Amino acid sequence: MEERPVLKSTRRGFLAGTAAFVASPLVAQEDTENAEYDPLRPPPAPEPPVRRNISSFRSIRWEPYFSSLRNGAILVDTTSRALHYWSEDHSVYKLYPSSVPLTPEMTRKGRTSVIRKVVGPSWSPTPSMRKRNPEWPAYIPPGPDNPLGTHALYLSWQYYRIHGTHDTRKIGRQSSNGCIGLYNEHIEELFGLTKVGTQVLLI
Repeated sequence: MEERPVLKSTRRGFLAGTAAFVASPLVAQEDTENAEYDPLRPPPAPEPPVRRNISSFRSIRWEPYFSSLRNGAILVDTTSRALHYWSEDHSVYKLYPSSVPLTPEMTRKGRTSVIRKVVGPSWSPTPSMRKRNPEWPAYIPPGPDNPLGTHALYLSWQYYRIHGTHDTRKIGRQSSNGCIGLYNEHIEELFGLTKVGTQVLLI
C-alpha cells in the first residue's frame, strides 16, 4: 500500500554568516563549472510563481520509469521539483520536495545510481573552482556551515549528490548548480531507506 506523500510547509530560521550557501549542491561537472558557484553569496531572489508546480507534486507509479525495483529506485522530477522513492519490496513509497539546478545547462538527466552514503559529509571546492577563487575555503567540515547538510548520497556521476541542506530557503526552488537538495529530515529518512546500488533517474 502506498504511503501518502511527505510535504513540508514550515521554514526554519536563516543561517548566520557563511551558512547562506546558495548552491548547496556541488558543481555538477567540470564542463558545467563556467557558471560561478559561490557558496558565500546570498540566496537568489524569489522566483515568479511556477504554474502547475503544486499540481505536479503528486504521487506517481514507478513502472513508466524503471523496469524493476531491484535495490530500490529514486526518480527526481526537475520540473515539479520533487523526488520520488520506491523500495525494492514495493512496501514503501516516499515523495519529497527538492531543490533543483539553476538552469537547464546545469541539469544532468538520465540514469545513475547511489555509490556511496555519508553521514555528516564534508565539502571541498573542485580544483578549477579553487583556481578561479583562491580565497574560498579548501575544506568545510561537517556542521551547520556545510552546504551538504547532514547526509549525502553520492552518485556515479562525478560531483553529483542528493543531500540535505541547512538553508531551507532553497527547497522547492532552482537554487543549485547540479545536485538535488532535500530538507535535512527528509534526506535522513531517504538515507535510511536507500543502499549502495539504489537506482536513480533524473528527468
